[in-house]
Amino acid sequence: MLEVNIDASESTESSDKTVAVAPINRLCGELRLPGDKSISHRAAMIASLANGESILENFSSAQDCAATLDCLQALGIGVEKNGSTVTIQGRGAAGFQVPAKILDARNSGTTMRLLSGMLAGQSFATTITGDESLLSRPMRRVAEPLRLMGADVDLEHNGCAPLRIRGRRLLRSINYQLPIPSAQIKSAVLFAGLFADGVTSVAEPAPTRDHTERLLREFGVPVERNGNKVSVRGGQELSSKRLFVPGDISSAAFFIAAAASLPGSDLLIQDVGLNPTRTAFLSTLQTMGADISLSHERLEGGEPLGSLRIRGIALAPKALEISGVTVSNLIDELPLLAFLAASLGCEMTLRDAGELRVKESDRIAATVANLTRMGAAIEERADGWHLEAGGQLHGASISAFGDHRIAMSCAVAALSATGPSQIEDAGNSVAVSLPEFWSLLETVRE
Repeated sequence: MLEVNIDASESTESSDKTVAVAPINRLCGELRLPGDKSISHRAAMIASLANGESILENFSSAQDCAATLDCLQALGIGVEKNGSTVTIQGRGAAGFQVPAKILDARNSGTTMRLLSGMLAGQSFATTITGDESLLSRPMRRVAEPLRLMGADVDLEHNGCAPLRIRGRRLLRSINYQLPIPSAQIKSAVLFAGLFADGVTSVAEPAPTRDHTERLLREFGVPVERNGNKVSVRGGQELSSKRLFVPGDISSAAFFIAAAASLPGSDLLIQDVGLNPTRTAFLSTLQTMGADISLSHERLEGGEPLGSLRIRGIALAPKALEISGVTVSNLIDELPLLAFLAASLGCEMTLRDAGELRVKESDRIAATVANLTRMGAAIEERADGWHLEAGGQLHGASISAFGDHRIAMSCAVAALSATGPSQIEDAGNSVAVSLPEFWSLLETVRE
């Protein structure tokens, strides 16, 4: 068992499976977070298609992003990691080599889906697999547009990975309408579009994160947007780049929520990404009464970033309702919002979020199960939940269900509950996105 160096009267102890979390008074101090996971994935992949050496500073420490780097190396790309700086030796659009082994995306859906877009434009066959969780997640949604572009993509009978991709050069350009909002599918099609015979366009039913478009521009590829449609022309050369990856706003969200839930908190998070497609969580917390201020705003590598100062919510917030187009830009933070709302005694209704059931875990079922164990009155629904107002969460034996976001959401609720909690399967789960989560938490808790 790993002993965490904190005051013995407020202990947090972790093993590979179970983490014990005691309630605290507040969060105070300063944090800097590792680079954004979504941006790191994309920057490494795009750099691999560029000509020459790209240097990516503050690269994510997430295991998911390590999986992307391993896959790129298996495809013949030179990758050197020195602390948080990653150097990519790009080989141009035709530089991928036939891998000597099956590519392993581990737990990373982003690795599998985005890389499949690039592999669709290669002149050889590739197989991508993953861990048990990833092999249960739907992949037809990425296979269908790539097939329309001329690639052969085979799946298991249940529509899941492994993906067996026999690429084609040149691919056919397409105009594709996304059936549901998905930044991953949009990115996969745009990446495939780099290898197509004309202009490939993707229309979105609702806006999704636009890191791929911003990074392509940074690496020299013009990307056009017309309303809800984004387009890229195939056959263009990419130039190498040096860039700084902003701190991960999705990881910051857990510390922001914890500070907001504890009156008297005063937390500063520096150099965090403020991409407008990722800040719906901040505006939602502000409607709930959180005191969040911005400073040192600037643009680096095509991405906005700055510092956030968070103080605790002083008054009980009004009821929270989330549905429709709002869901796509809050999809990663929806379980966290439920844990926060329950901590604050706030009513919350969530609809149109069935996508949560096919993440690393069934996040609807996991959220409802854990909050029920902690004493919340919450009803599970097919596409969300209804959390009743009032009540005080108490410590309990709860579970991460092998899901990094559920693990950290549970921790947020446990910090303001009455009595200690034990979070099963949380010690390793957080490493998928933020291995430093527990140690960072210790530096700002009081």
